[in-house]
Amino acid sequence: MRYLLRRLGHGLFLLVGASILAFLFTTLAPGTYFDEMRLNPQIAPETVAALRAQYGVDRPLPIRYASWLNSVFHGEMGFSFAYNSPVAPLLLVRARNTLLLTITATVLAWAIALPLGVWSAERLGRLPDRLLSWLTAAVMVIPDLALALGLLVFTVRSGWFPTGGMASVDFETLSPLNKLRDLAWHMILPVTALVLLSLPLLVRHVRVAMANVLKAPFLLAAQGHGIPRSTLLYRYALPAAANPLISLFGFSIGVLLSGSLLIEVVMSWPGLGPLLLEAILARDPYVVVGGMLLSTLFLIGGNLLADLFLYWADPRIRTESVER
Repeated sequence: MRYLLRRLGHGLFLLVGASILAFLFTTLAPGTYFDEMRLNPQIAPETVAALRAQYGVDRPLPIRYASWLNSVFHGEMGFSFAYNSPVAPLLLVRARNTLLLTITATVLAWAIALPLGVWSAERLGRLPDRLLSWLTAAVMVIPDLALALGLLVFTVRSGWFPTGGMASVDFETLSPLNKLRDLAWHMILPVTALVLLSLPLLVRHVRVAMANVLKAPFLLAAQGHGIPRSTLLYRYALPAAANPLISLFGFSIGVLLSGSLLIEVVMSWPGLGPLLLEAILARDPYVVVGGMLLSTLFLIGGNLLADLFLYWADPRIRTESVER
C-alpha cells in the first residue's frame, strides 16, 4: 500500500508541476486571443478592453493561475474564448476519442510485439532474426509525419478505407451493430499508423528481454526435463522477462499518446490533437492548458497502471514496500 501511495504522490506532484509549466508557457507566449479582435474594425476598442477585464487577462499571473485552479476544482478547467464555453466539456469528448484510439493501438501493438519478439529471440543471430531486426530498424527511421502521410496517400489512391473522421455521414441512421462496424472501419487507418510507430521499439525490447532470459540456468534445466518449447517460452521465460516489459508498457502509452496527437491532425480524427492545434492557432490559452493537462494525466495513468502490474508481478517490490 505504501508503494502505491508513494506512486500516487509522485503522479500528483508531476501533474501539478505540468499544470504550472503549461500555464506559464501558454501565458507568456506572445499575443492573446483579444489581439486578433483588435484587428476587426467592427469591434470597438472599448469592447475589447471590457472583455479583457471580464476574463481577467490583465490580472497578475499568480492570480490567474489561482482562478484557473479554482475552476479546475469546479469541473470547468477555465473558459474557452473561441468556443465561448467552459473547457472541460470540450476536452472530455475529444479525450474520449483519443483514449479510444490510443488504447486500441496499445493493445494491438503489444499483441503483435510479444509473439514477434519471442519468435525473434528464439532465433537470435539467425537469418529470420536479422531480417526482422533490419525491418524494424527501417520502420524506426521513418519520420512519424512521413509514415502517416504515406498511409494516407495509399488509402486515397486505393479507396479501401475512409480517409478521415470517425463516422460516416449516415452514422445516426445505422443499427448499433453497423455503428460499431462503421467506427471500426474508420479506426483502421489511424490505428495502423500508431501501431507501426510503436511496434518496432516494442519488438526490439521484447527480443532483448527474452534473449537475456533464455540463457538463464533454470530454463536450460527445464528444457532438459523435456518441457515443450512453447510452454518453456510463454509460461516460464516470458514471466521471467516481464519486469522491464511492464515498465516499458507505461512508456509505450506515452509514446502512443504523443504520436496520436499528430496522427489525429493528419487523419482528421476528432481527438485532442486537432482541438489543441486549433486552440494554439486561435491563442485560446485555457484549452491549450487543459489539453496538455489531460495528456499528462493519461501519461501518469499509464505509468501508474504499469506500476500496479509490476507490484502484482514482482514479489520483491511488495516485500520492499512492507519493510519500509
